[in-house]
Amino acid sequence: MESRGGAPKKRLPAEVYVFAALILVSFSLLLISTRDLMMGVRDAGLSVFSGARGGVNEVSSFVSRTVLSAQELFRLRAEHAELLEQIARYERLERSAAEISQENVRLREQLAFSQSLSYRHIPARLVGRDPDNLYSAFVINKGRRAGVAKDMAVIAWQGGSQALVGKVIEAKTFDSLVMPLYDTSLLVSSRFAASRFEGIVEGQGSPDASLRMRFIPKRARDEISQGDLIITSGMGGVYPPEINIGRVTGVIYHEYEISMEVEVEPLIDFSRLEYVFVIEEKAEDDEDD
Repeated sequence: MESRGGAPKKRLPAEVYVFAALILVSFSLLLISTRDLMMGVRDAGLSVFSGARGGVNEVSSFVSRTVLSAQELFRLRAEHAELLEQIARYERLERSAAEISQENVRLREQLAFSQSLSYRHIPARLVGRDPDNLYSAFVINKGRRAGVAKDMAVIAWQGGSQALVGKVIEAKTFDSLVMPLYDTSLLVSSRFAASRFEGIVEGQGSPDASLRMRFIPKRARDEISQGDLIITSGMGGVYPPEINIGRVTGVIYHEYEISMEVEVEPLIDFSRLEYVFVIEEKAEDDEDD
């Protein structure tokens, strides 16, 4: 074939076309491989980032849950402690109410007894023991300012009956010392409530020991029984008559002695003694005459 200019046009060899095709194919393959590699790197990076982010989220979530659990535990402990304190307060209030109720019952009993007494009297309460420990005496919260004087008799209401407690041995301005029946230095003129035989009651030094009634005529032996009531005789002017002392628990009799004795259990339980009444010798009715 000839060209329009008259010069023949040269044709490219076939190897050129083959070489160009191979270059194109290689470039295409290289492009595809590079794209796949980039995609793999990107996917790997995304996987690593996603895993790291998941780990961070998990750790953060664990820490958050731990902190919240600790706060909840602290709150629950505080509420538990508060509830325990409220329960303790309620129990104290309940005990206080019960104690107040019992105290009111005892005070009403003491008031009823006070109103029944025919003697002018001074109500008092035990507040301590003899600070010098010279006697077995105890301290009451009334003294000369309230009208208490030395040698006044002291009685109490306990267990549904009145009974002798002892006598005042020292009256101070605002309090007094009372010597109880069981003191060995206290002597009380007394008699049997039924047979009327007389004697002297004295203590043996301990509130747990029985009293002794001495100098009882021996002829009274057949008229004495366990359980007989012993009362004050009124002799001597210190103790008013007819005040209960105790009951006979045993008889002591010896042929060679001119008198006999009996053991007496006091009606007063000194371990439970709280309230007493200091009384004078003269009854109110006698004062009015």
